[in-house]
Amino acid sequence: MKRIHDVWLLSLLMGGWTAAVQAADPSDGVFDLERLDVRITESLSHLTVEHAGESVLLMRHQDPGHTIQPPYGLTSRACPPFCIQPMQLAPGVETIGELELIGFLRRAGDGDQGVLVIDSRSAEEVARGTIPGSVNIPYSSLDPAYASAEQIAELLQLEFGAARGDGIWNFDGVKTLVFFCNGPWCGQSPTNIKALTGMGYPAHRLKWYRGGLQAWESLGLTTVRAGANAAQ
Repeated sequence: MKRIHDVWLLSLLMGGWTAAVQAADPSDGVFDLERLDVRITESLSHLTVEHAGESVLLMRHQDPGHTIQPPYGLTSRACPPFCIQPMQLAPGVETIGELELIGFLRRAGDGDQGVLVIDSRSAEEVARGTIPGSVNIPYSSLDPAYASAEQIAELLQLEFGAARGDGIWNFDGVKTLVFFCNGPWCGQSPTNIKALTGMGYPAHRLKWYRGGLQAWESLGLTTVRAGANAAQ
């Protein structure tokens, strides 16, 4: 009964999203979710997250021959602007890995309104694939070089939970923001994190997934195409 339930669950989850991970036996077209050969951890084979109002199965690619998808197979990009980022962006800002990010995705999916996972890339980049459970807030929306003070203030209040009175920001009740972008060579999410700390946003409420989409793809983890009802 367990296998039947798992196969049924996968079929249900894939009704609105086409998974990018292939079946252990591609001719079957189904998974035994409790007997995956490529697991996330020894104790975690898969999980379900919410993305744009749909349930998405988050797991790793099951084909041992699968390779990283373009454009993340490239190793050499011109620096500047694509320079290697440090491990520590700012004092108090935690740099996290995949398992920690999955933990935040689970919290958000379980209804924790105090967590927001943010893809800082442009809408064009996000359209090619993003991490399920994230929301897209392009880095330019928080960068004073591109966005007005009023636009930034609107994000701080409506999305992040900051309050403003008499020209002074109150960050006591703000959300924990988890940022990511393309990878260790991408400056989009670092730009946003530095801008927020400069505004007084508490550093302990800021997290950075330095590996970004490149590291996520290299582990064969599920991605989704924004607005396309398709998982990759």
